[in-house]
Amino acid sequence: MNNFDVHIYTDGAARGNPGPGGFGIVMEWVGKKYVKEFSQGFKHTTNNRMELLAVIVALKKLKHPGTHVKVFTDSKYVADAVEKKWVFNWERNYFKGKKNADLWTEFLKEYRRHRVSFHWIKGHNNHPQNERCDFLAVEASKKGNLATDYGFENS
Repeated sequence: MNNFDVHIYTDGAARGNPGPGGFGIVMEWVGKKYVKEFSQGFKHTTNNRMELLAVIVALKKLKHPGTHVKVFTDSKYVADAVEKKWVFNWERNYFKGKKNADLWTEFLKEYRRHRVSFHWIKGHNNHPQNERCDFLAVEASKKGNLATDYGFENS
C-alpha cells in the first residue's frame, strides 16, 4: 500500500436536468506540481448522474490501489450518500427503488480500491478548483458530438 495523497475536485452539470450535461475533474497530487483536468459531455443526462460520474472517472484514473484520496464535491447527493453511509444500505437492498443504481454500483467498486474521504464544499462560492470544475462541466455539455449516457437512457 502506498501513501500517495491525491485531492480530487469534481462537479457535474446538466442544462435542463435532464438535458445535455457534463462533468469536470481537477486532480492534484499533494506536495507535487501535478495537476490534471478531465471533462466529458453527454447528450441527455441529469446533474446527479454527472456529479457521481465525475467521482467514478477520477477514481478510475488512480493507478495505485490504496491511494489516500480526498474528494471535494459541491454535491450533497454524493457526499452525504457516502459519508452518512446511505449507499451501503442501498447496496444491501440491491438499490431497490434508488436512482442511478448503475453508477452507484460502479462507484463502490472504485471506492473500495482506495482510501477515500468526501468533503462537501459550497458551490459557486469562489473556491478555485470547484469553479474550474464547474466551468469544465458546463463547457463539456456544450460541445458537439456528445456521448450517450446509456445508464440514463436505459433507466
